[in-house]
Amino acid sequence: MSNPSPLRLDAALGHDIADKRIDVLRRIDAVGSISEAARDAGISYKAAWQAIETLGNLAGTPLVEKAVGGSGGGGAQLTTAGRQVLEAFDYFAQVRQVAMQQASATGHVTAFGLRTSMRNQWVCRVRELAPGAHGQMVTLALSDGTLMQALVTHESAQLLGLEPGLTVLALCKATAVPVQSEPPVEDTENVLAGQVEVVTVSSGKAEISMRLGCGAILVGFQNGGQAFAVGQPAWARVDPAAVVVALP
Repeated sequence: MSNPSPLRLDAALGHDIADKRIDVLRRIDAVGSISEAARDAGISYKAAWQAIETLGNLAGTPLVEKAVGGSGGGGAQLTTAGRQVLEAFDYFAQVRQVAMQQASATGHVTAFGLRTSMRNQWVCRVRELAPGAHGQMVTLALSDGTLMQALVTHESAQLLGLEPGLTVLALCKATAVPVQSEPPVEDTENVLAGQVEVVTVSSGKAEISMRLGCGAILVGFQNGGQAFAVGQPAWARVDPAAVVVALP
């Protein structure tokens, strides 16, 4: 049998103190049942499994294993690694709270802890959630009140604890954002307006950096053969399905 992968606590614990996934792990440890833990946490069984899988992938080793007995004839218990994650989480939560209190004067320090390849990262506030057949449509407000939408699964909305008023990060790859030099006549949903700041041409295609009304920068790519110049107005359409919602 091969040696188990080393426990990656730094990856597993890179979340907000109130992370619902850690809550699920803690409840499984207390009640010995995934279904009961999900019920107590106020989420679906599927969302609970998603939480376990995500944390296990981040930690690099299983955190939950089957146990004899429990609700419905089968239970679950934390592995040694799972308990180590909980212990480390409690310790880091205390350290993080002290550090955040000391740095609270900036008001934006929490956003710097996220490392990602996505060029577009905007601090938003949840305006409303609308359930649909394929997930939750989350309406987000930028700091100037500009609205945009993100489509997330029902399970993700539960695990993130999304609700009106919550501050989140909206992320999107630059390659998923077409930019045009004229306002769209059709398909005007999720269109953000701004002013071109930088135009970078590579392989015959222009990468456009534009400043939005809220002051944030949006990066996208030239739509078709339209020409762009620094200082001109531009419009970018962001597909709701391409927007990732994260907790700062």
